[in-house]
Amino acid sequence: MKERMTVAQAIIKFLKNQYVKRDQVELPFFAGCFGIFGHGNVVALGEALKANPDFTYYQTRNEQAMVHTAAAYARMKNRMQTLVCTTSIGPGATNMITAAAGATINRLPVLLLPGDFFSTRTANPLLQQIEYNFSQDISVNDCFKPVSKYWDRINRPEQLTSALLEAMRVLTSPAETGTVTLALPHDVQAEAYDFPVELFEKRIWYIPRTTPDKYLLQQAAEIIKKAKKPMIIAGGGVIYSEAETVLQQFAEKTGIPIAETYAGKGAIHYKHELNLGSVGATGTKGANEIAKEADVVIGVGTRYADFMSASKSAWQNPKVTFININVTEMDAFKHAAVPLQGDARETLKELTNLLSDFKTNTEYQENVKNYNEEWDQIVEKAYAPIDPEYPVQSEYIGALNDFIDEKDIVLCAAGSLPGDLHKLWRTKNSKGFHLEYGNSCMGYEIPGGLGVKMADPDREVYVMCGDASYLMLPSDLITTIQEGYKITMILINNNGYASIGGLSKHVGGEGFGTHFKYRNNRTQQLDGDYLPVDLAKNAESLGAIVYKPKGIKAYKEALVKAKNNDKTTVIYVETIRDRKLAGYAYSWWEVPIPETSNSNKVKKIRKQYEIDKRKQKNYIRPTNL
Repeated sequence: MKERMTVAQAIIKFLKNQYVKRDQVELPFFAGCFGIFGHGNVVALGEALKANPDFTYYQTRNEQAMVHTAAAYARMKNRMQTLVCTTSIGPGATNMITAAAGATINRLPVLLLPGDFFSTRTANPLLQQIEYNFSQDISVNDCFKPVSKYWDRINRPEQLTSALLEAMRVLTSPAETGTVTLALPHDVQAEAYDFPVELFEKRIWYIPRTTPDKYLLQQAAEIIKKAKKPMIIAGGGVIYSEAETVLQQFAEKTGIPIAETYAGKGAIHYKHELNLGSVGATGTKGANEIAKEADVVIGVGTRYADFMSASKSAWQNPKVTFININVTEMDAFKHAAVPLQGDARETLKELTNLLSDFKTNTEYQENVKNYNEEWDQIVEKAYAPIDPEYPVQSEYIGALNDFIDEKDIVLCAAGSLPGDLHKLWRTKNSKGFHLEYGNSCMGYEIPGGLGVKMADPDREVYVMCGDASYLMLPSDLITTIQEGYKITMILINNNGYASIGGLSKHVGGEGFGTHFKYRNNRTQQLDGDYLPVDLAKNAESLGAIVYKPKGIKAYKEALVKAKNNDKTTVIYVETIRDRKLAGYAYSWWEVPIPETSNSNKVKKIRKQYEIDKRKQKNYIRPTNL
C-alpha cells in the first residue's frame, strides 16, 4: 500500500515512529525539532511540523545553538535520544557547521535538515546560493560532509526511503554515531509522492552490547596479570554504556586505580580510594605520577585526546602496553593496543571473570589511596578564600561545589574553567559533570545547559562561563525562559580571553590579543583601558534574573536565591586572571614555540619546548599477540 504526502510530511511522520531499545528499555529516539525558518524550509517543513504538534517544535535564536542543545540532550540521555534541527539554505545552514563538528567529535547523535537549492535548477541562482563555474551540483551544504558521519542530498522523493533508513542506522550506532545531515532542496520538500506505508510503521532500532573476540580478551587478561603498576583511563564510553557500577567492581576486585578524562569524570565517586581524578595536561598529581610509571594502561571508552595523554607524554614507561575497550574500532586500536572492540559494560564483566585470581599489591593500592587523600587536601586549599572580597576562580568553583545537591549538574565548555573544573570538581554522580571538551566550543554553555535541563528537568543545572564565551552565544537565554527550562549561570568576568591569555604568557606571547581593551592611539595596539561592557545588563535584557554579588559571602547568598527562583538566573561575578593553580607532574600540552624570535623570553621557552618534546612517545610497541 502507498500513502501520498510531501517529502517534508513523510520525514516528520517517519521520525515520529523511530524507537531505540537497549536492556529492555524502549524510548522514542527523537524528542522533537529545533528550527529557524527561512525561505528554504518555512513552507514545507514548517507545514509538516505544524500539522504534528505531538512532535514538538522548539523555537531558537541561533542555528549553532540549537545543534549544541541537541548534542547536550543526547549526551545526557546516553545517546538513546536526540533532537532534530532544521534551517533554511545559506547562512542558516552554515551556522550549524561548528556545532555539527562538535557533535561528531564527541560521538553524539544529531540530525540536521538544512534546506538546499532547487533540484530542478529553474530558479538559479537562489537567494543565498553560492555559484561555482565548474559544477551546478554543489551548495553550502557540501561543507557538512567532513563533519558528518552520514551525508545525503534528497534530489528526488523516491530517494528518501533509503536515506532515512541509512540516517537512522548511523545515528543509533554506538560506534558510528555523530552528526547526520540530510540536505533538502526547496522544491523536493514540497513534492508529493506515494510512499510505502511500511516506512511509517513503528520501527525499533536495537542498540547492541557487543563483546570482543574471546582470544583477545584472554590475551588482555594475561597481560594484566603480569602488570605491576596498571591503571585505568575512564572515558565517556563508560557513562554512555552505563558501566559505572561494573567499572567500580572491576577496580575493587583487581586493585587497579582509575583516572578520568573530561567525558569520563564522575564515572566513580571522587572519594573512592582508587580514584586518582583527572589525568593529563589538566591532571592531578596522583594520576600523572601513576601514569608516568604505568606498565599497563586500560582505556575504557576513551579516544585519548591530547589533553588526556599530555600530548603523548603522560606514559613514560618504555614497556607500557595499552589495552583499549571501545565500541569504535579506530579508538580500540590506538597506541598499538590490544583492541577489545565492544560495549564497555559487557567487556568489563568478561574481563573481571578472567582476572578472578589477580590483584595489585597492597603497597601500590596504599600509594593510590594516599594520592587520593592528598589531592582532596589540595582541592580544599584551592577552595578556601584567600581574600573574601576578591575571590579567584577556584574559590567560585569551590563555593558552588559545596552548595549544590548531589544530583545537580555543573556544565562548561571553554576557557580556563574546564581545566580548573577537571582538576577541582568533586564528582558524586556520573551525570553531575558535563564538560564539552572534545571541541571545547565557546558559546556551548547556554544552549548546552538548555539541552541538559530538557533531558532531565528535575536536576538543577549550573552553567559556569567566562565573559568571552558568554559573548559568543548569549541569545538562547531567551529560549530557556520561553520554554520554562531554568538554568543558573555563574558568569565570571575577567575582561577577555583569560585561558588563551595565560597560555600566551606562558609561551612568550605576553597575552597579545587576549584582553578586551580599547585601541591605544599611541601604540596602535589593543592595550588601552578596559571596555565598559555590562554583561549583567545584557543578560537582564534577555529576560534573566541577574545578581551581582561582591565577595564570596554575597556569592553564596546569591546561590541560595537562584535555587529558589523558577526562572533562568545569572550570577555575575568578577575575578582576576591569576588563577593560582599549577600543573602537576607530566601535565604538559604541546603548543609549538617559534623556532626563531627576537624575544629572549621566546628563545628561552623554545629551549624548554625542545626538552619537553623529548618526552613524547609514539606508543607503537608491538603486543605480539
